[in-house]
Amino acid sequence: MADRVTVIGWDGSPLTAAARSALGAATLVAGAAHHLALPEVPARAERIRLGSVSLAARRITGHRGTAVVLADGDPGFFGVVRTLRAPEYGLEVEVVPAVSSVAQAFARAGMPWDDAQVVVAHRRTLRRAVNVCRAHTKVAVLTSPGAGPAELGLLLEGVHRTFVICEELGTEREQVTVVTSDKAADHSWRDPNVVIVIGGPVTTGAPEGGGWLAGGDPDTSQRGWALPAAAYAGPFGEGETELLRAAQLARLGPKSGDLVWDIGCGSGAFTAEAARFGAAVIAVDRDPDACARTLATARRFGVQAQIVHGTAPHDLEDLPEPDVVRVGGGGAAVVSAVADRRPARIVTHAATRDAAELIGRDLTEHGYDVECALLQSVELDTRVWTEKERTVGFLLSGRLPDRHP
Repeated sequence: MADRVTVIGWDGSPLTAAARSALGAATLVAGAAHHLALPEVPARAERIRLGSVSLAARRITGHRGTAVVLADGDPGFFGVVRTLRAPEYGLEVEVVPAVSSVAQAFARAGMPWDDAQVVVAHRRTLRRAVNVCRAHTKVAVLTSPGAGPAELGLLLEGVHRTFVICEELGTEREQVTVVTSDKAADHSWRDPNVVIVIGGPVTTGAPEGGGWLAGGDPDTSQRGWALPAAAYAGPFGEGETELLRAAQLARLGPKSGDLVWDIGCGSGAFTAEAARFGAAVIAVDRDPDACARTLATARRFGVQAQIVHGTAPHDLEDLPEPDVVRVGGGGAAVVSAVADRRPARIVTHAATRDAAELIGRDLTEHGYDVECALLQSVELDTRVWTEKERTVGFLLSGRLPDRHP
């Protein structure tokens, strides 16, 4: 194992005295091509072109001497430090940090970033990164080959955002470009780059004068979830009661990086609730008044949602792939069309047992594990403890075993 491992962050500025001292004593140096070309790298040192960090970590583990790893920006922020400190390598490292590429990007844009989400986009995480861009008004995306500005723009079709694209920060070829998301695919972009994704409908939930939590706190106006009807404008459909909504949310478990379809959005109550969990939401309804109510509800709660005025299942065909879906209207035909798209989870409701059995059989035929429960709620007037309202309905949920839980 190496006697000493130092990780040096590099942001294009001159190396610090501590960094120069570590490099001067190095017998092995790992980094990208532009790092290995730095004049401070000793000519006698073994050099490793840093592609796979895991491979480099294995080489360092077997090295007898002093190792240095060079990385862009702050190596402790979505960087190499996590891999080098993994238990399988047993490396203890010293870190000489630099300004992170995210901080540099926002500095170039002249924008604060304590209220920004930060995500990493690889080929396997690109869709989830895009969903975060759908759900939030300010996101920094650390890109990678095959998951860059062009791919982000293509997957954001139907959602208008502004891209601030920062290429090769800290180098002589540094360039900052501002384009709309629909134009990003028309250009070729150099790696590495950071994309600041900003925009979306104006909301009222963000605190004035800055917040207190990094990443933003979109809704501080209401505590809890599955809020009572009084929190929304209404009118409410049969599938929007407070307790049914609570059960739907519990079955779906929307979270950051998810894309939720809310089909038959009605008052917008479920759309707002799912978005408050950090998920991206596409709300669909054939009633233009329902679409307007849902948009107003999202704005009132300070969350983002894409509203689609259309009729299911026909108008679902061009929507991006969902992770979880609530079907608030349309019955078995819509549920079947949704199941064809293979979301991880689906919830819906039925007014009768026959309708519930029909939906349940169809979900089973699509390969879903199905649960059905008869929910009955009785609202009481606590002044005299008499019944005010009674609702009864079937809650159906389907979980696809071969997708993430």
